Order: sequence, then structure tokens, then C-alpha cells
Amino acid sequence: MTNPSIHASAVLVGARAVLIQGPSGSGKSLLALALLNAAHQGLLPFARLVADDRAHLEAVHVEAAHGRLLVRPAPALAGLIEVRGLGIRRVPFEQVATVGFMVELGPMDAERLPARPPPQAVLQGIALPRLAVAADADPLPLVLAHLTTPDGPA
Repeated sequence: MTNPSIHASAVLVGARAVLIQGPSGSGKSLLALALLNAAHQGLLPFARLVADDRAHLEAVHVEAAHGRLLVRPAPALAGLIEVRGLGIRRVPFEQVATVGFMVELGPMDAERLPARPPPQAVLQGIALPRLAVAADADPLPLVLAHLTTPDGPA
């Protein structure tokens, strides 16, 4: 693997992956597990783990200004997820997925009502929608709302 790994988790939800970043202990694995459970409960049509704790990113540039970001698990951690209080567990996983948006846990710039247009993150030259979740907020309802509701008023 030529692309360096980053501290992140990723879950394929439908056709695109949710990339989850944040400092150690911020709840990346917990959110990934919650998304898997949400699909199991029927709140999402499909969810499967791509990576937990370490993820490899690869930019695929289609045109000069457009591209997509692929995410893969770190080989040694493929199919493994940390379940706090239970330890490391094995779950079904995807080898690769296209990232649809990024969730950032605990950033200082998380806002109750973010500016329009929505904030973006740029990873390896690819712009992605960014959902910033304050450290004291439960990220699951916000991510579910992002995935299942249309954008609000312009």
C-alpha cells in the first residue's frame, strides 16, 4: 500500500462511505458501530465497515478539477472494529469504497447552524462535504439526518 494511513474510521452507507475523523477517544469507532447498528435496525438501507482506527486514502483524479476519494482498511485491521468494553471484534467489511462525506468529531469550529454553503474538507486535493460535530454532541442523529433528509432552505 503506497498511500499512508490516517487515524480514521469509515463505513459504507448505501453507495458512499462516511469517513469519520477526530482525536483519539473522540468516538470514531463508536459512531462506526452505531451506523452499522442503524442499518441492522432498518434506519439505513445498508451499512458495512470499511475501516476502523486506520484507513488508507487514495485520490482518483478524473478531470483537472474533479475526482473522488477512495478509502481502504489498513490490511492488518481489515474487518476489525473496537467495541469499547468488549474489545476488538470481527465484522463483515468492504475492501474499498468511495467517500461521500467526512464527519469530524470534536472540532473547535463546530456550529449549531453552520454557514451556507455547507463547510467542506479537502483531503488529497478532493473537496468533500464536512459535518463538524461538537465534542459534547451525539453524532449519530446528526449523521442520520445528513444521510436521510434533503438540504434545508438555501
